[in-house]
Amino acid sequence: MITNILKDKPTKLFVGFTAFFVANALIAECIGGKLFSLEKILGIPPLDLTVFGQQHLSVDLTCGVLLWPLEFVMTDIVNEYYGPRAVRRISYTAVALISYAFLMFYFAMQIPPSDFWISSKTNSGIPNMANAFSAIFGQGMWIIFGSLVAFLVSQIVDVTVFHRIKKVTGEKKVWLRATGSTLVSQLVDSFVVLFIAFKIGNDWSWQKVFAIGLVNYTYKAIVAIILTPLIYLIEGRIEKYVGHQTAMTMKKAAMGKSNEL
Repeated sequence: MITNILKDKPTKLFVGFTAFFVANALIAECIGGKLFSLEKILGIPPLDLTVFGQQHLSVDLTCGVLLWPLEFVMTDIVNEYYGPRAVRRISYTAVALISYAFLMFYFAMQIPPSDFWISSKTNSGIPNMANAFSAIFGQGMWIIFGSLVAFLVSQIVDVTVFHRIKKVTGEKKVWLRATGSTLVSQLVDSFVVLFIAFKIGNDWSWQKVFAIGLVNYTYKAIVAIILTPLIYLIEGRIEKYVGHQTAMTMKKAAMGKSNEL
């Protein structure tokens, strides 16, 4: 049986998509604790924005946003060829495994460190490796919870909007359903995570939540539009890999009644 599964190209593709989807999401969560300045990367002065009364805002983003757009590209690809049930399955799998990873991080932080390891990087400017380890992997619980909830909710929104648009456009206008669903889901993601992690968890004002959320969403929206050609590139590679007829069969099955939302 396993031989037949491994020989089936659509199945192998789905396994590969799932592995990449989960790994990419986990990496994004792990590197999300570092912030970077978009202005510094572009070599321009801080924008010093004022949004909803919040002054001196610049485009400081979490490194996680470098990878999260790929999650929505993968969501659209899986949605196109495997349907909403498949998207929900890999989304639940990602959330479960990310939760497991952070639980293991927590247990690792509770294990008493060796004295040798604590001071092993003193010459590199790190006086206490145990504190550094905890600072990197010990993100606040509200941030972790908010990120996971936002991810799951945005995935559900993405798959819903994608199929609503596809029912109207059919196989045409891939760019519309892919980019449109991503723009809507990223809007949800941007504000849900800030609401849970910082409005509830850190008592931010509504003005601050909306201001920072709008700045973050603007960046995500621009990246989503830039990545639109990637959808066509991946679809072309899939069709070449499985064959035109199989690709069309997969797309029809993805829109079947069994996948209705």
